[in-house]
Amino acid sequence: MPIETSRRGGRSVQDWIMLICGVLLFVAPWAMGFSSDAMAARAAWVGGIVIAAMAMAALVQFAEWEDWVALIAGVLMIVAPWALGFAALQEAVWPFVALGLITALASLSEIWMLHSPEHAAR
Repeated sequence: MPIETSRRGGRSVQDWIMLICGVLLFVAPWAMGFSSDAMAARAAWVGGIVIAAMAMAALVQFAEWEDWVALIAGVLMIVAPWALGFAALQEAVWPFVALGLITALASLSEIWMLHSPEHAAR
């Protein structure tokens, strides 16, 4: 059975971390006070939904592609304030950069574990 389709049944702490990051990113516009900026708020809502959905999917039935999508979403969240033009909103920049970085690192960690010889043998 290939590693990328093996069932882990919610044992991955990285998936739980990504789920929390997705939820936090989704509520960030209200919690951090930038919900009046349409671009920043929409980016947070869409990014949060994508990250949380990938984490929930991985918790239910793991597939490696979910981690790759979460990695891309995390990197996009890091660059979103500058790419989408709301970098002047410091209350928006910090959640995007911090939660995007945590998401990217968690997904990279999981991808590395899948391809690491000592973890693949388990």
